Amino acid sequence: MGGSMVVELISVGTEILLGNIVNTNAAYLAEQCAGLGLSCYYQDVVGDNEERLCAVIRTALSRADILLISGGLGPTQDDLTKEAAAKVLERSLYLHEESRAALQAYFEKRGLEITDNNWKQAMVPEGCIVLDNPNGTAPGIIMEKDGKHIILMPGPPNEMIPMFETSVVPYLNGLQSGVIFSQTVKICGVGESKAESMVKDLIDSQSNPTIATYAKTGEVHLRVTARAENEKEAKKLVKPVVKDLKGRFGSSVYTTEDDVTLETAVVDLLRANHLSLVTAESCTGGALAARIVNVAGVSDVFKAGYVTYSNKSKRRLLGIKKSMLLKHGAVSKEVAREMAKGAAVFSKADVTVSVTGIAGPDGGTEEKPVGLVYIGCSVCGKVTIKECRFSGSRAKIRENTVSAALALLRECILQYCSEVTFGSKEK
Repeated sequence: MGGSMVVELISVGTEILLGNIVNTNAAYLAEQCAGLGLSCYYQDVVGDNEERLCAVIRTALSRADILLISGGLGPTQDDLTKEAAAKVLERSLYLHEESRAALQAYFEKRGLEITDNNWKQAMVPEGCIVLDNPNGTAPGIIMEKDGKHIILMPGPPNEMIPMFETSVVPYLNGLQSGVIFSQTVKICGVGESKAESMVKDLIDSQSNPTIATYAKTGEVHLRVTARAENEKEAKKLVKPVVKDLKGRFGSSVYTTEDDVTLETAVVDLLRANHLSLVTAESCTGGALAARIVNVAGVSDVFKAGYVTYSNKSKRRLLGIKKSMLLKHGAVSKEVAREMAKGAAVFSKADVTVSVTGIAGPDGGTEEKPVGLVYIGCSVCGKVTIKECRFSGSRAKIRENTVSAALALLRECILQYCSEVTFGSKEK
């Protein structure tokens, strides 16, 4: 998509540089910029050092139209972002009355004493646009020079994100002609490399709209973005591409709505078909139930979650025979099947999903390596078992297992519903 503006992200803070905190701001901003049709080629992280900060800003200005800088706007001596940006653009700072009043109100409302160093947050560069920060003390700042735009935002995500959404997005949209519209096609049960190869021809030939792939845990999201004169035209460009993707991925597409998660899609499916759900988990220790409970109002379909971590609890809570555990071991398709069946018997739920596996880092053998997981799903008496092999840390294996269990759950419900509908048509 030729001609889109180039943005560069600069995250400021020694604590990010040292790895003390994870740079979630850059991940958030990168995704937002893609959705706004901006091209991002570089991301920088720089410590709280004025000289290096100035150097990074100068370099970024030489290759980008827009600089999005987060962090270093606070009251302390090492908060130097604004000073560095003003120095590079040769602007002096002055006391911004509205910001000073907002600061005072912020502290008074909370019954806190204002120390003198806080007033530095109300100092702003000449000729800048000041952005309100109702969630903190440091205002945001936009500076413009020679067709370049420097946008300074506070570092804490609970201040940066609302400011970006309410003040920065409208400003960025105003810099570009036309409007941007994007829609995300969310896919589960298809690996990232397979998904990419299935759309490679579309990505290779794209101009407007563009397709970007994002790999999430156990999911792939394809974002289709178009630019046009108005939203109606942009939507018109996006529509056939989304239709094409739905055709290619079929029932693996669980939604094209931004705010629908995989767990929401599963709960909606249970609700629509009046099915109740129970989980029986071993290696995930309740993480699957926790994902399902993310969905508001889930209590009308989700009945219970069993965490049967030990063999004893598998016998006591799910009625699995000791001989079965001795013969096949807790991590086996046989036990996954019995866990799903046992949970259905004890809870009288329509749908049960069971998980058993080796999350590591130890406990693996040659026959049963770390990352081996069995997922069982019973829908109205019909049981399906899936064997998965994951790699990575203990946390990563557990996270992947939860996503795979949700994907299998969805697949089994869809399968059951199509058989019921098809069967009733035949009669």
